[in-house]
Amino acid sequence: QLVESGGGWVQPGASLRLSCTASGRSTNAYPMAWFRQSPGKDREFIAAQPYTDDPMTDYADSLKGRFTISRDSAKNTMDLEIVKVYPEDAAVYYCAARTQKGSFAIRSAARYDYWGPGTQVTVSS
Repeated sequence: QLVESGGGWVQPGASLRLSCTASGRSTNAYPMAWFRQSPGKDREFIAAQPYTDDPMTDYADSLKGRFTISRDSAKNTMDLEIVKVYPEDAAVYYCAARTQKGSFAIRSAARYDYWGPGTQVTVSS
């Protein structure tokens, strides 16, 4: 089971940290990712990492530089840090995990087996 937290209201230009907590099994050896979805839009890939501490983290080209993911093996969590939040960052943010190990970051949402319910981020001054 995956559960996201940390969403809420944030002002433009501020920073925000979201967290995804996994329970039931360790996710350290499995690919995980963050996605987001705004009303009327498709689910958008943000970042993915094949396993905890893998330096080969993949970020969406349009979001690279402002978004950073990190995983904590002891806590079985994955965080997403967003700096300089823009109004267009408003969305429901989801974390996802695969049940098959792999050495590549995966951008396709369809290839993830478990999803959290999402956490809403609202951007407003």
